[in-house]
Amino acid sequence: MAHPSQLGFQDAASPVMEELLHFHDHALMIVFLISTLVLYIIVAMVTTTLTNKFILDSQEIEIIWTLLPAIILILIALPSLRILYLMDEINDPHLTIKAMGHQWYWSYEYTDYVDLGFDSYMIPTQDLTPGQFRLLEADHRMVIPVESPIRVLVSAEDVLHSWAIPSLGVKMDAIPGRLNQTSFIVSRPGVYYGQCSEICGANHSFMPIVIEAVPLEHFEVWSSLMIEDA
Repeated sequence: MAHPSQLGFQDAASPVMEELLHFHDHALMIVFLISTLVLYIIVAMVTTTLTNKFILDSQEIEIIWTLLPAIILILIALPSLRILYLMDEINDPHLTIKAMGHQWYWSYEYTDYVDLGFDSYMIPTQDLTPGQFRLLEADHRMVIPVESPIRVLVSAEDVLHSWAIPSLGVKMDAIPGRLNQTSFIVSRPGVYYGQCSEICGANHSFMPIVIEAVPLEHFEVWSSLMIEDA
């Protein structure tokens, strides 16, 4: 998860987020090179007193500074489109979970099971135990198996919400009357935190999302216990 004074993204916990981090570094390097070139040209134009007649009127230079930006845009657009299609690809999910946004909590329904669903509320500050994070802990975590394609159906019951987990590269709007879907694969076991990313009212800051990724065997035990308790 994020830590104080952090400048970059959170560590990637899914293949898509790893691709997004690589694309971010790729685009940032291009921006850095362009900024350096522009700064050099500005400094050269301000400091030099010489005039080159071939620069004042040159078709070759005009062709170069027309083609170069087009090539740079292509170098940015092609990887971007590739990741866009990767994020939209949902191929044979092993588990489908329906996430419903409410004012101001989330409810989860495991649609592959008969009676497996629960509401997830933020744990108040006064009830936190040592080691838990303020405004990020929930009383019920969304438990999923690692290294399995997970499909999440996202909607809302009242106002606009947004289901977002930064370390997984997932952000999907929850819209009343509309069912959006997204997918991800968690690469390693762990607990991953997110929050509603759409201003949804007075308690917008108090509806966290907590995903706990566990091995498949542990997930099967957890799902059996949850069904028995229901």
